[in-house]
Amino acid sequence: MRIESYFQRIREILDTSPFVQSSELTFDQRSSHEGFIRGNIYFRDGSLLHLREFIAVEISVERLTYVFQYMDQTGKLVFRYDNTRHHRDRNLPTYPHHKHEGEEARIVASAPQDLAGILKQVEGLVRLP
Repeated sequence: MRIESYFQRIREILDTSPFVQSSELTFDQRSSHEGFIRGNIYFRDGSLLHLREFIAVEISVERLTYVFQYMDQTGKLVFRYDNTRHHRDRNLPTYPHHKHEGEEARIVASAPQDLAGILKQVEGLVRLP
């Protein structure tokens, strides 16, 4: 697989979601197999997903770094998933993958995440008019 194929798959996921109102994403191809995506996805209820992904693709997709931060219509944190190498002291079994929950940003263990999975979670939270 080439990075262009991955970028195209992300565009298709966003284009077919009935919950996405618009997006402002930058697709930065670093090589034929590496790329960086960053930006915002706006949902029909006014909520927002900010994301950053540094990806390597060859046989499979490897997310070298990622952040998916979802905020409600008022800008309050609902959740943030990332694999930043902090919180070593918490002895998370999924380290470095973890989730920050709610306004308090409580840290919990989390499996590695991808945009398709995050969008499924957001779709369960979006309140359509």
